Amino acid sequence: PSIPGIDRIAHSYTMNRILTHFTAALSLLLLTAGAVEAQNLENTNRNKFRQLGQDLPTPNVYRAASGAPGHEYFQQRADYDMSVVLDDEKQRIDGSETITYTNNSPDALTYIWLQLDQNVRALDSDRGKARKSTMGDKLSFTTAKGYYDEYRFDGGFNIEKVTDASGKDLDYTINKTMMRVELPKALRSGEKFSFKVDWWYNIQNRMIYGGRSGYEYFEEDDNYLYTIAQFFPRMAVYSDVEGWQNKQFLGGGEFALTFGNYKVRITVPEDHVVAATGELDNIKEVLSSEQYKRWTKANSTYDDPVMIITEEEATENEKEKASGTKTWVFEAENVRDFGWASSRKFIWDGMAVEQEDGSKVLAQSFYPKEGNPLWEQYSTRVVAHTMRTYSKFTFPYPYPHATSVHAASIGMEYPMICFNYGRPEKDGTYSERTKYGMIGVIIHEVGHNYFPMIVNSDERQWTWMDEGLNTFLQYLTEQEWDRDYPSRRGPAYKIVDYMKGDKSNISPIMTNSESIFQFGNNAYGKPATALNILRETVMGRELFDYAFKEYANRWMFKHPTPADFFRTMEDASAVDLDWFWRGWFFTNDHVDQDLAQVRWFQIETGDADAEEAFARERAAAKPETISAIRNREDIPVTVVESDSSTRDFYNEYDRLSTDAIDRRDKARYVEGLDEDELNILNSGDNFYELTIKSPGGLVMPIILEFEFTDGTKHVERLPAEIWRYNTESTSKVFRFSKEVQSISLDPFLEIADVDRGNNYWPPRPEPTRFELYKRNRRSSENPMQRAERARELEEEQQGTGGDQGGK
Repeated sequence: PSIPGIDRIAHSYTMNRILTHFTAALSLLLLTAGAVEAQNLENTNRNKFRQLGQDLPTPNVYRAASGAPGHEYFQQRADYDMSVVLDDEKQRIDGSETITYTNNSPDALTYIWLQLDQNVRALDSDRGKARKSTMGDKLSFTTAKGYYDEYRFDGGFNIEKVTDASGKDLDYTINKTMMRVELPKALRSGEKFSFKVDWWYNIQNRMIYGGRSGYEYFEEDDNYLYTIAQFFPRMAVYSDVEGWQNKQFLGGGEFALTFGNYKVRITVPEDHVVAATGELDNIKEVLSSEQYKRWTKANSTYDDPVMIITEEEATENEKEKASGTKTWVFEAENVRDFGWASSRKFIWDGMAVEQEDGSKVLAQSFYPKEGNPLWEQYSTRVVAHTMRTYSKFTFPYPYPHATSVHAASIGMEYPMICFNYGRPEKDGTYSERTKYGMIGVIIHEVGHNYFPMIVNSDERQWTWMDEGLNTFLQYLTEQEWDRDYPSRRGPAYKIVDYMKGDKSNISPIMTNSESIFQFGNNAYGKPATALNILRETVMGRELFDYAFKEYANRWMFKHPTPADFFRTMEDASAVDLDWFWRGWFFTNDHVDQDLAQVRWFQIETGDADAEEAFARERAAAKPETISAIRNREDIPVTVVESDSSTRDFYNEYDRLSTDAIDRRDKARYVEGLDEDELNILNSGDNFYELTIKSPGGLVMPIILEFEFTDGTKHVERLPAEIWRYNTESTSKVFRFSKEVQSISLDPFLEIADVDRGNNYWPPRPEPTRFELYKRNRRSSENPMQRAERARELEEEQQGTGGDQGGK
């Protein structure tokens, strides 16, 4: 104290210690808070019921939070005036087009992008380079031939020139399957720009090189059947979502395209018949007067197809090739693409379809004789049925016709026209698989008129938005075609094998189209199943159908995104589906609900003697331990049993017995109950506490079927939200007046549960079967051929007086 300044020093030292401790405590507090916040964030991110808002694009003036187009939504327009020539000798197409591009965006564009999808068949295409391939010690000639073919055929575009409307050359750059055209000046909002492109390319043999477009050669009559698409440079989409959609085409992800009007002149051999997108402007010039009369009749006939070109006429047309040419002129309004088919082999039939809004549409089919009898009997009828069913769930078909063209080993769609397989054997017979495969593919490809030809999603980015939605509607349409139609996709149980597979080979649905594992299951099967589960189990048919129809009508002739679909389905139904979209579309989790435990309870009665009887029954039913069983032999007599002096009151005491005090107390308890409490006490009800676990990770509603001892059944449906506080395990208590004999989870196979072995109480195994068979026991003949053989054998036996004892 006598040293000047010591108090201050001591005080400063003390404050420093206090500040040091405070800083350390604050740091610890901040670290703890940070850890807690990180933990909370982790828990939030793991929460399967968290909202999707943070994962979806922010709503804006172009796309509303409701899922509808925003008040400043825009889309571009591309109109085409085109002439193409089919060279039937060289299998080549030459074309010239004038494109008028309208910029409806708020942005000024200094260049524009066109798709050159045919360049995927160029010799230096990235498609072949990016395709993984391996070789073993042995190689089949078929595989080897494929390696040679891959580097032998050049089917890419040859761009001859690109000019403006006055013929002045424009600068352009080709980057594989995309072409950038430099504009002379910036194209401002609301302005149009017209330019011309001349091109040619070699048509590939689809039977060798595959593909969506190409030709099939019929050696028997030396004729070709052409199904032509992606045959012209097409405008890429410019949108508020991505700007230019100029992702390269590798053959998987399909097309993002712009709506517009088309006028297309198609010059073909004089004896060819052409089917195409749009209305045939010069129909009287290209058809005979008799064929035109039949076509007119088809447009007013609603019951059965009318033959416009008969099989006899088509067969006669195949025999000699005309030397001249003929030009077919088609015009189409507000379409996103154009496809066509040409052959001298075509049979043509059609019938009218009247829609709910009073409009009339022509359903028609073009097919060679090789497609009969299947195609004449089914194709046009299936086209008509498809339009009726799809329109019921979406909107009336807005185009003048829907056309199905027969081609071997292909199924592909374009506005108003599609190419479909389904060929009988040469003797005219066919298997069930061929029949239903043909009907299914016609439904599917005609259905694509709705998704994506009208509800115009970006296929290059999201295959599921057209294939998945279309496959779902295909399933509904198939079921309306035939009772118990053998649909490949749709019902929940059909996706189980895929979803329980190796997760390293399963990608989420929300994966870019060119990067999908298991394309068919991912883009077709799983989303179709998800929508069917939404309709049948999560939302119910009424709410789902209304919301789905709202989505279709909101986005007719527009460009929707996944967020627009997700938001519309919730907006129009008042059902929170974020958990569903997250689980089914953003993860590769699977459904596995496990009925882990069932506990049975009954209420005590007001009768003390009855409770004693119940207690004794429970005690008698209790299993004996192994030690007790063996001790009866190993310990002949215990001390207490042999020495009476070791026994007292408790050795004789019956713990389960009821005495006068028990009866009096029970009676007093009952007397104090009100009427409601008495009813509960005397109900004799059974309570069952169920513990259900979800080891698969994908939460779903819980569907339970209770079977009672009297043989009756009862179904309980619990919403998926029962998992919201614990997605691994949940429990629920049920009260019944009757005693439950058994319980089943997912009794109607509606949630795609991958393991049904844990779905029962009492537990029971799911039966499976194996088949014993001899090698080569399967016959190559179809059931129709076998039936014909059997008929011939029966006639032979009848003609000879029977079998005469032979074997």
